[in-house]
Amino acid sequence: MNMSKKGGKQAETGRKVHVPCKRAKVEASCPPSPMNYDSPDSVFESLIFPIEQETFFKEYWEQKPLLIQRDDPSVAAYYQSLFQLMDLKELSSQGFYYGRDLNICRCVNGKKKVLNKDGKVNYMQLKRDFDQKKATIQFHQPQRFKDELWRIQEKLECYFGSLVGSNVYITPPGSQGLPPHYDDVEVFILQLEGEKHWRLYKPTVHLAREYNVESEDQIGNPTHEFILKPGDLLYFPRGTIHQADTPLGGSYSTHVTISTYQNNSWGDFLLDAIPGLVFDTAKEDVALRTSIPRQLLMVDIADSTRRLSSFLRSLADQLENTKELRSSDMKKDFIMNRLPPFLGNSPDPLAPGGKLPKLDSKIRLRFKDHAIITVEPDQENSDERRKEMAYVYHSLKNRRERHMMGNEDDDTNEEGISEAHGLRFPLSHMDALKQIWRSATIAVKELSLKSDAEKQNLVLSLWTECLIEVL
Repeated sequence: MNMSKKGGKQAETGRKVHVPCKRAKVEASCPPSPMNYDSPDSVFESLIFPIEQETFFKEYWEQKPLLIQRDDPSVAAYYQSLFQLMDLKELSSQGFYYGRDLNICRCVNGKKKVLNKDGKVNYMQLKRDFDQKKATIQFHQPQRFKDELWRIQEKLECYFGSLVGSNVYITPPGSQGLPPHYDDVEVFILQLEGEKHWRLYKPTVHLAREYNVESEDQIGNPTHEFILKPGDLLYFPRGTIHQADTPLGGSYSTHVTISTYQNNSWGDFLLDAIPGLVFDTAKEDVALRTSIPRQLLMVDIADSTRRLSSFLRSLADQLENTKELRSSDMKKDFIMNRLPPFLGNSPDPLAPGGKLPKLDSKIRLRFKDHAIITVEPDQENSDERRKEMAYVYHSLKNRRERHMMGNEDDDTNEEGISEAHGLRFPLSHMDALKQIWRSATIAVKELSLKSDAEKQNLVLSLWTECLIEVL
């Protein structure tokens, strides 16, 4: 992750922007925030300021790096408040473990050397390795502990509709933590403390789907080379080869890497949506229910490509006339694993509050960005012919401390699969659910259900889950 364009073509591959200093009064304990939290859009706009969103997605997103250099003490002070080396001393008392919560590593002869100890992290030992072995500290998912990062990343997950993780990298002067490599995520780097020298190289795999280390003698000269200072921001697409080191003679460097769009491509979406489309089409099209030829699985399957091509063409025709496209896993995976809403220091903010909804009530959806409606076979009926039900899944009860950390026993069922938080309704409730989701406000009696009892039961269920409020 790196930059300063060689030659005279800087405008073609990255933009260097100097933001005028606002001279805001900076308080050490709580610096003024440059972030506008009014909406997910405004948060992203604040992050890439002064670049416009339209310009960013037209010229940079998935295409080329963007460097924003800000000579603004107030932004630098705010960035520093997001995470500092001294935070690790206090946080480590909560019980961190090598591997799970952090790694210590160093780039030696073009290779990553991991210097982790076993078990629990002792801060004094960690600091010795940092000072004496010149090891980089890589701290995983700091949004689990730092409220402002939780707040930023939760809004970015709403903005992108994709999981947003982060890692903090703290590197001593005259040292480099990682060899040249590329990642499978879109990356936003915020420089928090000290300075970091970056070099970016032309991708060998555009929009890569996996992480890979590259040999320095194979990657050519940097396309960009630059120093990041506190308050600066760098973006580059997945697949961009990069390396970074802390210059000698200064202080250590701290930056946070905010990353998104892992396994979130059109290819991933096709793999997710096609099984449901085939399943539904086969209900109507007898050709898809006919048997494959005898011994097809014992011979070269390439012999069947013509027939498969014919089925795919007919599926494409079916897709053009399909109003509902069923996502089998991606939507659910996103909602189950994302951050819960940031609600500040409110006491028990997710308990149902206010008036109970009644037939003459007007209601509105809360946390719209945190809830989805899906249609799935009834998970509580083990009969062979399971009828379809409407499911409402939400992330209001997701555990912040588990974000992007994989599954653990208390979040999983007997099969080791993460449990989703949500509600199950008969398919006949689907239209009424869509009314609630699409309306700014709606009267309970106007819901598209046959009986008043059904209307009241539906809204009471949603109210109990904190998904609606009574006006």
